[in-house]
Amino acid sequence: MRRRAPYPVLILLLVICALPILSVAASSGLANAYGCTLHEGFSNPCVIWGKDRGGTLSGMFVMGWFMLITVPAGAAILLVLVIQITVDLWTRVRRR
Repeated sequence: MRRRAPYPVLILLLVICALPILSVAASSGLANAYGCTLHEGFSNPCVIWGKDRGGTLSGMFVMGWFMLITVPAGAAILLVLVIQITVDLWTRVRRR
């Protein structure tokens, strides 16, 4: 029986591990684009499209603390992915 490679699962896990980084980048970019102050202490008012989005941006920015867990996990998953690709390529070469 042929074993299926776990590439989609590993790539999905890598994307999930990158979400805190994307959240911080998006909140910082929006705050910068609209001239708002953004930090971890408390939420500042930030009017975007006529509504105060300061609380949402602050929450997105604080989600960056999840990087303490997700970045090392993502590095480990990336290592597993590289090893899996190497093993798959090695077995293909040896079959020929």
